Amino acid sequence: MLYPLASLESDKLNAIQNLEKVIGGPVVALAGVEAKTAELPEDQLQKLQELEEELGIVLVAVRPN
Repeated sequence: MLYPLASLESDKLNAIQNLEKVIGGPVVALAGVEAKTAELPEDQLQKLQELEEELGIVLVAVRPN
């Protein structure tokens, strides 16, 4: 399961913004997406991790359908 940022309708965004005011801090909305991660050989995993470090992001290799 992966969790990208959720696309929100205005009523949901307003509800989250109201909650942020109540709790005094930001809230991030994520949406679940079914995905099976790929099992990579060590050399490919290392390349993925090096690119993550270089780009400053998280990468997930998934199995093609």
